[in-house]
Amino acid sequence: MTSRIRPSDPAGVRAWLTDLGLAPVGDVTLSPLGAGQSNLTFRVHDRTGHQWVLRMPPAGPHLDSAHDVLREARIMSALGPTPVPVPHVHGTLEDPPAFLMSCVEGVVLDSRAALDATPHEVRRTIGLSLVRTLGAVHAVDLDATGLSTLASHAPYAERQLRRWTRQWEASRTRDLPTLDALTERLRAAVPPQRETTLVHGDGHVLNVVTAPGTGEVVALLDWELSTLGEPLADLGTLLAYWPQAGEPAMQHLAPSQHPGFATRDDLVEAYATATGRDVDGVGFWHVLGLWKVAIIAEGILHRAQAEPAPAAQHEFPRERIDVLVEHAHQVATDAGF
Repeated sequence: MTSRIRPSDPAGVRAWLTDLGLAPVGDVTLSPLGAGQSNLTFRVHDRTGHQWVLRMPPAGPHLDSAHDVLREARIMSALGPTPVPVPHVHGTLEDPPAFLMSCVEGVVLDSRAALDATPHEVRRTIGLSLVRTLGAVHAVDLDATGLSTLASHAPYAERQLRRWTRQWEASRTRDLPTLDALTERLRAAVPPQRETTLVHGDGHVLNVVTAPGTGEVVALLDWELSTLGEPLADLGTLLAYWPQAGEPAMQHLAPSQHPGFATRDDLVEAYATATGRDVDGVGFWHVLGLWKVAIIAEGILHRAQAEPAPAAQHEFPRERIDVLVEHAHQVATDAGF
């Protein structure tokens, strides 16, 4: 069995595909895929056009528990028989960690060209389908899929606050009193946990593949942050990544700020309809999502400083993080805490 894989070594990748029984024809080529800032994703194609997707951690220092692609592969493999749309996992490697999955064809709204090519009626469907997909994640039978041991069953909000505070301390590049104040505000407003389900942890428009003609989600990707916890947290994360016109956005391209996309209120209503859950407490989870986005962005800055090339191309201006934190404070006030 091939023991080491590098994107710079297509011959090694081809040998691995052969070991997995995938029979690539001729040489294989690797090309970067997607606009993600975390784990590295490559499209692998052979001479006849067969395609697969390779996923690996980034170079440079990693925060504790980050970039665990083997855990990602475990989750996606477990979800294969469920209604949650995920690519098929063909195989994994441990040194360095990597996994190979099927290539799901469709649209990812990670470029202006993809956005411009998406009709308004399809744009609306994308958000509504995404919340229904998150509802399917939250309906997964943890015991039947073997995912009941994926993470702690302890109260999720407290776990998240502890974990991401550690991430902030490990990755921050400066003092940011407004973020520290937001942390304390969240700690004082933690709601009681209602239930424990599978949580994707990073469900937003850049992490789904959609059908070009309908906007329906055909694959939910990037399970790196998945855990067990409060399902409304996933809805809050989606809202945090769904800025509306005039609001601050961390993404260079925020599709939700363009005409045709569902509003955040539309998403909340669609989730409530699809799942039957009470969504009155989603404001806390929206703010927690914004807080996490700010910490993730700061971590990217930290990594860019440690590995200036190529990570520097993904650097976020600090001022954008500051504005996002101020916006989170306003959302908290509007939510009543």
